[in-house]
Amino acid sequence: MNIKNVFIYYKNIGFKLLGLLCVLLGIIGVILPVMPTTPFLILALACFARSSSALESWLLNHPRFGTTLQHWRVHQVIPVKAKYAAGIGMLVGFIFLLYSSPPSWVIALVAVVEVLVLTYLISKPSAPPKK
Repeated sequence: MNIKNVFIYYKNIGFKLLGLLCVLLGIIGVILPVMPTTPFLILALACFARSSSALESWLLNHPRFGTTLQHWRVHQVIPVKAKYAAGIGMLVGFIFLLYSSPPSWVIALVAVVEVLVLTYLISKPSAPPKK
């Protein structure tokens, strides 16, 4: 076995494990209202696309999440419900951050990151284009 094949083998294992971890975090996000689901499933889909066509197909054909992930892959659609959930989750997290009395640079950094994330979410379409 040459070094390139070994590297590819371990890369695939790493992407599979990272994808499975992201799926687990996405499932936790279904249960906990402040934890996002969709971003973790999108990350899992990206990992599986690089490591396992079977797991990628399973996620794309999942009865609950498959349609959303298919729309993301083809049109980079983020549903309105997901945008609201992300915004509310970030707001709740930011409020908790403020109550924990962190240094002002931490508050500023988190605020800038959250504004950038919200800008990105808002810039994406909320529904696939009509045919």
